[in-house]
Amino acid sequence: MATRDYPGAGPFVPGHAAGLKAVAAAAADCQGCDLFKRAFQVVFGTGNPHAQIMLVGEQPGDAEDKHGEPFVGPAGRILERALCDAEISGEDTYVTNAVKHFRWRAAPNGGRRRVHERPDTWQIRACAPWLMAEIERVDPRVLVTLGATAGQALFGGSFRVNAQRGQAVAWTPGGADGKSAGDTALLVVPTIHPSAVLRARDERDSVYQGLVRDLGVVRRCAGDKQ
Repeated sequence: MATRDYPGAGPFVPGHAAGLKAVAAAAADCQGCDLFKRAFQVVFGTGNPHAQIMLVGEQPGDAEDKHGEPFVGPAGRILERALCDAEISGEDTYVTNAVKHFRWRAAPNGGRRRVHERPDTWQIRACAPWLMAEIERVDPRVLVTLGATAGQALFGGSFRVNAQRGQAVAWTPGGADGKSAGDTALLVVPTIHPSAVLRARDERDSVYQGLVRDLGVVRRCAGDKQ
């Protein structure tokens, strides 16, 4: 398999006149990279289509791939609680992922469990037109990148979560061809992925509180832009 065998999502994304629902419907047929072959379904974003705050994760997990919605598994429950503790209303958010299909490998020793695998850089780039289409149509006040993959989808491979988390960074949306999709910069607040809380053991509470603090920055940025 070579990346040149796949066109990327660009040919599957409808034109600018299409609304968010039409874009979501079109995504179901995407074969822009190889991940569609092993996933149950595409998992598009959900939430308020005019949200002030848009949260971007990495990719669907096992539960999301089965249910067809982002953040419905354990990490989603952490995120929901953290948003509540940061005093961000779930009704004012739109939640999605940088990659729309679940990448996984079989559990060792013949187990049936599907083990999460991080998407490759070319797969993230192939899926970028879907994310850009969502950003364009939702037009949020603040973007939140949850984890390294989401941050790299916007800022490139040099992005590091710990170097920029909890800071409001200006970002200008780019189209699938790499050209600017507009001249208005958005505020992006990077933070950790909620799954990092689940992976933490002895420091789980402090890792969770760090996520809440970062989301507090998001809430203040959204309020400042009103």
